[in-house]
Amino acid sequence: MILAVRDLYTSYGLSQILFGVSLEVNEGECVALLGRNGVGKTTTLRSIMGLTTPRQGQVLYKGQDITGRPAYRAAKLGLGFVPEDRRIFPDLSVRDNLDVARKPPASPHSTVWTIARVYTLFPILAPLDERKGGYLSGGEQQMLTIGRTLMGNPDLLLLDEPSEGLAPLVVRDLGRQIQRLKEEGLTILLCEQNAKFATALSDRAYVLEKGQVRFSGTIAELQDNEEVRRQYLAL
Repeated sequence: MILAVRDLYTSYGLSQILFGVSLEVNEGECVALLGRNGVGKTTTLRSIMGLTTPRQGQVLYKGQDITGRPAYRAAKLGLGFVPEDRRIFPDLSVRDNLDVARKPPASPHSTVWTIARVYTLFPILAPLDERKGGYLSGGEQQMLTIGRTLMGNPDLLLLDEPSEGLAPLVVRDLGRQIQRLKEEGLTILLCEQNAKFATALSDRAYVLEKGQVRFSGTIAELQDNEEVRRQYLAL
């Protein structure tokens, strides 16, 4: 097991967001974290990454307690976070956006990412090498954000709503690229409102509602559970 989240309670000021969230991710898996907008998916990822400190609970990464540690320390250990709002550097070129995130792998067995390899995964970025990030489309920015995170050579990739706001054709291409990452052995925790997109890529799923896990199981079990899909995913 590469990640274990135990009984997380997280607040923003006086607003309680998570109420005892627990989940596990095994090495090489793609696990979906599903639910409607505002149920606590992003807060769960931020709590894992150290961007928001849990009030209670534990985050174990490769058996090491990283609860509440700064995000830069989590990144050094091999966690990579792709935020929903992308946060590229608009005044830097595509190449410079990638180059600025370059760091050595956390372990000698980690995959080493280069700019050339990112361009192989996302060929649409190669001819845009010198274009400033602020002039890219939404889909191009999303691919750049994922590529920038990969340049940190993560062992676990946290993806927050990667399909949000993208055209259907772009979402389809993005799904293929995430599938390639999975086939190469990268472990992924995928946070998504788009259940169809996420379940097509994932091995297992957790469904959140009001900051609590309402379902956990395989994708086949989720597809067979009409009540969960109707009540929590509006499917």
